Amino acid sequence: MGEVRTSAVLFAHKEFEDMDRNERIRATYQHCCLRYVVNEKMTNQSLRERFKLPEKKTATVSQVIAATVDLEKIKLADPEQPSTRYRNYLPFWA
Repeated sequence: MGEVRTSAVLFAHKEFEDMDRNERIRATYQHCCLRYVVNEKMTNQSLRERFKLPEKKTATVSQVIAATVDLEKIKLADPEQPSTRYRNYLPFWA
């Protein structure tokens, strides 16, 4: 009979500035998933707070969000929302 097991990969804390592009995308996806399971949606502000970035880094966070959307790891909660300021995001599978 085969073995049944679960594997988990833990990532150590890294500052936003020390992350490469793939790590930032993974962290964005994970943040979006965590927000979803507590019945909240990810926003630019929630991600900036998660990364402990000031408001002046809004554009940088928007670029990471856009890259994560482009890779189809997250999606717009409301595709009809025209304003980027009020956009919310969900994991791709939600």
